[in-house]
Amino acid sequence: MEANRDLFRTDLWYRPKEGSRYLQLSRYIAAAIADGQLEKGYQLPAERDLAEIADVSRVTVRKAVAELVDAGLVEQKRGSGSFVLGPAQRTEQSLSSLVSFSENMAARGRKATSTIIDRGLYTPTPDEMMALGLSPNQKISRIERLRSADGIPMALEKSAIPSDALPRPEAVETSLYEVLRRSGLAPCRAIQRVTAVNVTGQQAHLLEVPENTAILQINRTGYLENGRPIELTQGLYRPDIYDFVSEISPEQA
Repeated sequence: MEANRDLFRTDLWYRPKEGSRYLQLSRYIAAAIADGQLEKGYQLPAERDLAEIADVSRVTVRKAVAELVDAGLVEQKRGSGSFVLGPAQRTEQSLSSLVSFSENMAARGRKATSTIIDRGLYTPTPDEMMALGLSPNQKISRIERLRSADGIPMALEKSAIPSDALPRPEAVETSLYEVLRRSGLAPCRAIQRVTAVNVTGQQAHLLEVPENTAILQINRTGYLENGRPIELTQGLYRPDIYDFVSEISPEQA
């Protein structure tokens, strides 16, 4: 079944100064898949036809479809065309347990990868000093990563750890908690605050979502058993493929 051609009109997806055309087209189609406008099994217009409808070059269409294939949203069948596979697989994570992204993905049989955006020793910001109980002359290890599962970008996480607990931030490749456990400094409890924010610019680009997409932001402060704050993490999570759940029980009288 061929998808509705009107969905790909240029005025519906292209915005000047909001990134390359192929990425904007790819993100638009991904959003149409996520909200059900393009259902599983729908055939995208042929490359030449889609280029004409969207008013772009065939190279632009080719690159946009390649992005969708890499994200696991579209399948290309030789001699037949490009077909929608359906929305990206949703992932659940409990708000009530301290499980790392890597461990959560492994438990679901998915391959977790991390792309390091920034990593090093820094002077803490006022918010980091307050949350982690640090003085201005102390250093923190700051690690910012793009977290993916099976090649699909899922979250951006920025973590700050006191430098005495993590003197070598370059030791963190995939799992921060795994590195902290080696020295007995992984948090045993945490306070998390969940809000909704709109992402733009580089954040939207890295997460492969349209500009101004509303996503989940979780700010977490992790504590050691003795009460010392040991981790401050801000995470941005794609709501189209991430579900956070919590268990609620009645209070004891």
